[in-house]
Amino acid sequence: MQGKDPERTPSYFDGDIYIPHNTGIADGLSGLGAALEALGKQGIQMIYDTVHQVLAEGNYVLAVAEGSFVGVPTSYYDLWRIENGKIAEHWDVMETIAEKDTWQNQNGKF
Repeated sequence: MQGKDPERTPSYFDGDIYIPHNTGIADGLSGLGAALEALGKQGIQMIYDTVHQVLAEGNYVLAVAEGSFVGVPTSYYDLWRIENGKIAEHWDVMETIAEKDTWQNQNGKF
């Protein structure tokens, strides 16, 4: 799902059943595909470079990662609900990672 094998993406979903909790993406795998295609046509890249943590409990999986969005360092928090082994719902938060010289401590984002 991070662009390394995009033809496999549909296999992660149960047909077109998918609920994204993101106002910029229509319901269904078709909605996700349309949103990603629109970003691509605009030359907007959402790149995941490092996955820092993956946590799972029951049928929920949280991935914490960093990369870039439109060339800007970005943190990604993706929460998926899995149903029958397939992605059923997704929540996400993206946040620009502040320049290190603006940090108030050395703890960092991750």
